[in-house]
Amino acid sequence: MSETEISTSTEFSLSGQLLIAMPNMLDPSFAGSVVYLCEHSGKGAMGLVINRPTDLAIESLLEKINVEVEGYMPAHFPVMMGGPVASERGFVLHTEPLNWNSSLKVNDEISLTTSRDILEAVARGEAPGKWLVTLGYAGWGEGQLEEELAQNAWLTVPANHEILFDTPLEERFASAYAMLGIDPALMSGAAGHA
Repeated sequence: MSETEISTSTEFSLSGQLLIAMPNMLDPSFAGSVVYLCEHSGKGAMGLVINRPTDLAIESLLEKINVEVEGYMPAHFPVMMGGPVASERGFVLHTEPLNWNSSLKVNDEISLTTSRDILEAVARGEAPGKWLVTLGYAGWGEGQLEEELAQNAWLTVPANHEILFDTPLEERFASAYAMLGIDPALMSGAAGHA
């Protein structure tokens, strides 16, 4: 087996995990944020901030892209600010099925879709079981996320459906920390290394 095969077969991936901003996070795009990682490889990472609503509701977004609402639409279902990259582009994080024109299967339960057909299904009342919509995404180049993790900018924890789709937005940050048994109010902004 060559070195390339070895490094590829043991590649570390945080896909399907949550990144939780540490108190020392100074970047205003990510301070106090929870990011769901959709992709993570040696080439970089891509995720969606899941706890920052825009002032746009899904019904308004559908109207802006000329999709007529025909079915039930939840009252003020907010569109998330998914991150600072491509903030005019929409992303739908959802449970299966994976039968849309442009989808990425994150794991056996969660997919990310960027095609209009899923929004048309939402407007008809035929949305996947659980879903959220973001504008923009968070992206990291090769080695960038690993460097931020080494600098204690983020904590990681496996994601679950409850925190992704059911926990109230204003509680997602504290709930993500609680999954680690930590109260974020007691966290220090200073990092230490042993």
